[in-house]
Amino acid sequence: MKYSSFNLNVQNQKIESRIVVALERISEAFRALLWNESKESSLSPIQIQILIFIYFHSEEKCKVGYLADEFNMTKATISDSVKVLLAKELVTKETDPIDTRSYSLSLTAKGKKIAKKASFFASSIEKPIESLTEEQKVVMLNGLLKLIYDLNKSGIITIQRMCFTCSNYQLENGIHYCKLLKSPLAENELRVDCPEHELQL
Repeated sequence: MKYSSFNLNVQNQKIESRIVVALERISEAFRALLWNESKESSLSPIQIQILIFIYFHSEEKCKVGYLADEFNMTKATISDSVKVLLAKELVTKETDPIDTRSYSLSLTAKGKKIAKKASFFASSIEKPIESLTEEQKVVMLNGLLKLIYDLNKSGIITIQRMCFTCSNYQLENGIHYCKLLKSPLAENELRVDCPEHELQL
């Protein structure tokens, strides 16, 4: 690529560049909201993200290695954050009875309280989306899912639990279908994070 999306001359001529810059602005909003939430709890942004993830995901996903892949960070970085959360008694370790070197994390009552409150940090971004038409929402969702899928395929984003990467997902004649649910899926039903996700081999 011989041009930068942030070059105004290029940006004003290419819709792709304007979309990239728009996404960057939205990511800045997420960072600011997450930072404000983390300051309130005297935690770092990644520590808040870990608490929220544990709050909403199953035990087998709440391990250091999985969290490192989820947030595109090293195991050492995640381990450092987990040590702080353990010291603050926001999480506890559950040792795997089969592999004693492995453990999953669960929230304490105090951790659940913080995670529940923090999980609403992005609600101010959802509000303007609610005012879009259903057609605009579907177009936006499908565009973002395709973008995430392509970024995942190129290795920029690691773990994805979306329909497009699931072995239960089929697309035939333009119809989305879930083999697990044994049902077609409308475009507005496609999932970004599915608890029953099974990675395509």
